[in-house]
Amino acid sequence: MTISHAIPEGYRTIDVDLPVNAMLHLWLKAVTPAEPGSVSLYSVNGKFGEVQAVNAEENSFRIYHVFGGGTVTLAYDTAVTSVSVAYWFTPSDVLETGITVIHTNPANEPPDLPNGYHFRPPFGWMNDPNGFGRFGGRPHLFYQHYSHGRIWNNMHWGHAVSPDYLRWRHLPVFLFPSEELTVRPDKRGGAFSGSAIARPDGPGIRVFFTEKIADRIPEQEIQLTATSTDLFSAGAAEVLLPHRPDGEGLTFDFRDPYVFRGPDGLWKMLLGSQSAEGGVVLLYETTDNTAADGWTYLGKLYTETRYQTSALECPCLLPVDGDARDPATRWALIYGLMNGEDKETGRRNLTMIDIGWFDGRSFAKEFGRELDFGTDNYAFQAFVDGGTPVGIGWLGNWADTGPTVDFPSAMSLPRTLVLDGGELLTPPIGAAESLRARMIDRTRLVAGQSVQLPHGAAEVVFELDQPGAEFRLEFDHPEMRLALAQHAEGLEILHGFLDRPEEPPGPRYIAKAAGVKRIRVFLDYGSLEVFADGGRLAGTKRIAGFEPVRGLRLVATQGTVTQATVWSLRL
Repeated sequence: MTISHAIPEGYRTIDVDLPVNAMLHLWLKAVTPAEPGSVSLYSVNGKFGEVQAVNAEENSFRIYHVFGGGTVTLAYDTAVTSVSVAYWFTPSDVLETGITVIHTNPANEPPDLPNGYHFRPPFGWMNDPNGFGRFGGRPHLFYQHYSHGRIWNNMHWGHAVSPDYLRWRHLPVFLFPSEELTVRPDKRGGAFSGSAIARPDGPGIRVFFTEKIADRIPEQEIQLTATSTDLFSAGAAEVLLPHRPDGEGLTFDFRDPYVFRGPDGLWKMLLGSQSAEGGVVLLYETTDNTAADGWTYLGKLYTETRYQTSALECPCLLPVDGDARDPATRWALIYGLMNGEDKETGRRNLTMIDIGWFDGRSFAKEFGRELDFGTDNYAFQAFVDGGTPVGIGWLGNWADTGPTVDFPSAMSLPRTLVLDGGELLTPPIGAAESLRARMIDRTRLVAGQSVQLPHGAAEVVFELDQPGAEFRLEFDHPEMRLALAQHAEGLEILHGFLDRPEEPPGPRYIAKAAGVKRIRVFLDYGSLEVFADGGRLAGTKRIAGFEPVRGLRLVATQGTVTQATVWSLRL
């Protein structure tokens, strides 16, 4: 019930019941420079607090601690004040309960997707996963974030925690842009991508990230570090690497620190950049056990000369088939090809994964491949969780988004990395089976009949009589031509707009000479993920908008499909 007494008539109100010691986070701005914006807080006893903002260009972040709890009303005059986001939490148990969002606006509100199961931010824009790891006994996911719209802008770190990598609780925004970037939404930089480690010298974590400020001289991108003892709020950041290594002919690109223990027990750091030879991964190390200081440049770990890529982004290196200290253990080097293009298919910004041996100073490649032939699994970050490599990627691609595109985003299904003999498999985590809510069909799809889906979240599993057998799985979507087909060239995701037949063909999302036998397809609002032969191949494709796939039909010669099952999914 609104606490109406003493609140000026015509003010917008937001009512919330708060426990004791609740913390309010609000972002507000003035509608015009002529008058400050303000939000007043009322209880049954009247007004007890107020926050203000004078900036009319960008929202200002404000904190208010409500000690007593009870029913509280936030009130403001919409003629002079705009409120972007408001949420509350209690610091003592926020890791168990998360934040409670009490206000967004049409520019940054999340989509309403019944039974959708991919991770999405509680508001605003999201891209690269950051700081992915298990801390305090739970998986944590940080991510590139802008709170006030569904478009890329000056970067923050969002944050969430999960018991199983699928069911996430949103936590308070973790990192913020520098003060000079909070003045206006000018897309000049912020807290860019990075990683996190458990602190060896005490409770909590240490995070590493790139701070970017466009046109800053002499360096646009530098590396910073900060710590958190409570796992949800960051302390003051300190400069870790203030400049690029000398004498390497690098561009201004110098970003995305990934920190991990090497086989020699020392902390290592990877960074992405670009040189005249191509995109590069740089390697640093420190003898400081806290990883807080003493970083020394060791050289270029890897140079990419294919696909005419610019900078390599979001490099990641981890052991995949044994203990990091064992010289026989093979490691996975993962990196994104920013602006790179596969001329044969037209796909851009590929993510690559190379398998080989890492001795702490050099990487000897055994073999490599694309991580994902669909390409919408970018900035993939992984770590070893109890002996199992686990990773997650941004379900997006810079080829079809950018600072001017309204793009409500998601993360991919988390995946494991498995070496099976001489092959790398990247299947979804085993917990993905817990998403199965109800079996829809076991007979109609295999018989070539249409199967209707109750909503936009579904899983399809089917098997062919022999590897490479031809089929076409057609998806009934109101706006897209969408199918998955295996033919003489390989396994292909077919994708196009129904209302744009005059458009030239887009990229071909194809795995050449795939020869697959068992296929697993995950459908969600705005995405399609394909896993073949236990993850030997994976293809991720974002589908524009949030209209659900309404039905399925499997076209194949009789006897080609030996079995097929369809489930509806939910969290």
